[in-house]
Amino acid sequence: MTDRPATLGVVLAGGLARRMGGGDKALRTLGGQTLLERVIARMAPQCDGLVLSANGDPARLAAFGPPVIADSVSDFPGPLAGILSALDWAAAHRPDVRWLVSVAADCPFLPHDLVTRLHQARAANDAEIATAVSGGQVHHVISLWSIDLRDAMRHALVAENMRSVHRWTARYTVAIAEWPVAPHDPFFNVNTTEDLEAAERLIAAQP
Repeated sequence: MTDRPATLGVVLAGGLARRMGGGDKALRTLGGQTLLERVIARMAPQCDGLVLSANGDPARLAAFGPPVIADSVSDFPGPLAGILSALDWAAAHRPDVRWLVSVAADCPFLPHDLVTRLHQARAANDAEIATAVSGGQVHHVISLWSIDLRDAMRHALVAENMRSVHRWTARYTVAIAEWPVAPHDPFFNVNTTEDLEAAERLIAAQP
């Protein structure tokens, strides 16, 4: 991890499995592991520490290891509030870290070079944000963020009632890092029972 600046990772684990019968989506199992376990395994080697962003009782996620942090701004559900809570946590607990990478807990096939390539993209474009793209689709919550953005993000949430990650990042220069979608999309996300079944097939097809 010497080829890039120190980077904290946040797994956005607050999603509800409404299209899968309810409950914590991150705790659904895939190939004998929870989605959250798979995302942690992908991200831990790439980051200088991880935190989990989730509201509600933190005890349900305590066994996974990383600190569980709730939204630092109340009544603002959604990924932007989760990202802000991680920026705040980093500023308070990891002053050595100037960068945060956010990922979703329902993406079990995240690339092993995610953090490195996002840093390469933001450095090449002198940007404060870098975002992952695959197959022409922009994955706004799978991004690299400068810790210095937290005050502006808080203002957008509190003063402007802005909840859209895409609308907020449109104010900045956003560097793009692209990945191929073959043999499968590394940002495949599990939203439905059918998605979970497709992910099982992808795992079964791997060597």
